[in-house]
Amino acid sequence: MTAQIVFDPLLPLWLIGTLAGMVICGLILGFWRGLSGAMFRMLAAVVVLAALAGPVYQQEDRKPLSDIVLMVVDESASNKLGDRADNTARAAEALTARIEARDNTELRRIDVPDGADNTGTRLMTALSQAMSEEPTSRIAGVILLSDGLIHDPELAPDMPAPLHLLLSGRTTDWDRRLTIENAPAFAILGEEITMTLKIEDLGARPVDADKALIDVSVDGDKPQRFEVSVDEPIKIPLDLFHAGRNVLQFTTPAMPGELTGRNNTVLVQINGVRDRLRVLLVSGEPHAGGRTWRNLLKSDSSVDLVHFTILRPPEKQDGVPVQELSLIAFPTRELFLEKIDEFDLIIFDRYKRRGILPSIYLENVRSYIEKGGAVLIAAGPDFASADSLYRSPLEAILPARPTARVIEEAYRPEVTDLGLRHPVTSGLKTENAAPWGRWLRQVEVEQSSGDVVMSGPKDRPLLVLDRVGEGRVALLASDQAWLWDRGYEGGGPQLELLRRLAHWMMKEPELEEEALWAEANGQTMRIIRQSLLEEVGPVTITTPSGEMLDIPLEETSPGRHEALYQGPEIGLYRLRGDDQQAVIGLGPAAPVEFEQTIASANEVLPLIKPTGGGARAIEDGMPRVRSVRAGRPATGRGWIGLTPRGAYETRSVTQMNLLPGWLVLLLSLGLILGGWLREGRR
Repeated sequence: MTAQIVFDPLLPLWLIGTLAGMVICGLILGFWRGLSGAMFRMLAAVVVLAALAGPVYQQEDRKPLSDIVLMVVDESASNKLGDRADNTARAAEALTARIEARDNTELRRIDVPDGADNTGTRLMTALSQAMSEEPTSRIAGVILLSDGLIHDPELAPDMPAPLHLLLSGRTTDWDRRLTIENAPAFAILGEEITMTLKIEDLGARPVDADKALIDVSVDGDKPQRFEVSVDEPIKIPLDLFHAGRNVLQFTTPAMPGELTGRNNTVLVQINGVRDRLRVLLVSGEPHAGGRTWRNLLKSDSSVDLVHFTILRPPEKQDGVPVQELSLIAFPTRELFLEKIDEFDLIIFDRYKRRGILPSIYLENVRSYIEKGGAVLIAAGPDFASADSLYRSPLEAILPARPTARVIEEAYRPEVTDLGLRHPVTSGLKTENAAPWGRWLRQVEVEQSSGDVVMSGPKDRPLLVLDRVGEGRVALLASDQAWLWDRGYEGGGPQLELLRRLAHWMMKEPELEEEALWAEANGQTMRIIRQSLLEEVGPVTITTPSGEMLDIPLEETSPGRHEALYQGPEIGLYRLRGDDQQAVIGLGPAAPVEFEQTIASANEVLPLIKPTGGGARAIEDGMPRVRSVRAGRPATGRGWIGLTPRGAYETRSVTQMNLLPGWLVLLLSLGLILGGWLREGRR
């Protein structure tokens, strides 16, 4: 129970002050004139002014409240390195016992794990949230048990009491880390790129650690090893092996005594692109669709097109000088013997044997395919004649043979059941739901190898794709694709079909009919298996730690099977499904928790100093806990201080007016009367 006098003025204070000033002036005048009752009048005025001030005798029934101490425990990945987790646990246990042994004190423990999405240690965020749930007037102190490596110091709350930090690290800690200083997002195939890396030793590193080894691997292949200097930029030249995503892994072996090997490996994903795709288009003769291929290939800025159209065959003898008909001489020897390997794709559009390309040149074309080249034949009626390209050295690599029959009738090209699963033709019906326009001619062929992805009248093969050696061959048994381009009977997906066909032949990764890859989103990967098979087996995942598990796939569209997988750790994952393999890196190239690993109070000291608290290492021993007054230093040799807040809860309040109206009236009238009588006697 506590008591005090409080005031509840009946008039504004400025008005009471004005009245008091008037009273003082009157009293001074009365004393100056020698009025004997001036003292009584002064006392009467004081009684009235005191009544206007509203004095109240107030009694409060108070319940004392305990002080609250917040203990924030860092449970992030960096605070689990070495023996930091054990040091933190022992310190938390000891502090809990000492604080709970204090009178009128409560302890609140806040455990802080790693932040979501690689945001690091959000220690101040957790502290702000905890303080918002407690009365500020009761907080006597805040103690942080951490390695000091926090990532949100700018979000620190205003501290009403001392803030202390107990560091879990040791002065002998050291760590080696590998960082990427420069890495391109994409690179051109066939051109050397240079990446800049750096190996750094942090903390109390050994004196003999001036050199280090670094292993470099691409897509999980056998790594190459280099010896480099520590704390100096390292420039590594690299050549990408294939188009699409290339996963590069750089690793420096863990050294004895270092804190962790988690920052000894970095993953870099670089997209490999072709600088320019070189295409040779040979048109056997002018025809209505002669510009279809040219327009398609010229519309792609990444394609270098060399196009020749044979306007006048050698057998034509009309007396017209050659130089008046030829725009440029057809450099057959240069193209088909000397520079054929420089082309990514060769297209024969309605070409037939006319003696322009001798058999030795076509033999070279076949060799070019077997070594990894690509040839597309857009067949016209001549493909069924005696001068057909099939009756040449190319016969051995073509996927279908002509029957010498040309079908002259209208029909709608259809995607076969296999074509619905093949990336060249899958989805064409979905993208173009309206009925396709008809074509008017097809060369009848019989399939001998490859995959038939489109068919013509009576399910005859129309588009056949095949692999030969390391190269690819496609046969389109019609020269009517241009009808779609002209919008005949509504047209069709001519542009998309021919674009996919050309890119499949040039081995673009997204158009492989048998492929396995994954797409990463944070720690979640979407596994995608493209296959011509109706059923595929599970994908075996090998995690960075070596654990293996099988993930079943579900078919999401014809030929495409998918699954989602949540990766438990950051690093390189290997995928194997049937005879397909892939690699993918999950997580950031450098996790923020392992960018800095040496315990330090530098980030927290600017927050500690204004509160009078301190920072000390747990390895130096547990400090004693004292009480200190607000504003005094709260740390010293072997001790830390808490500020008792003296908070309380008011249960009830009783008030009594010290100058009730009747008493003021009696006192003031009595004093005024006494002054009047005094003056009357004089």
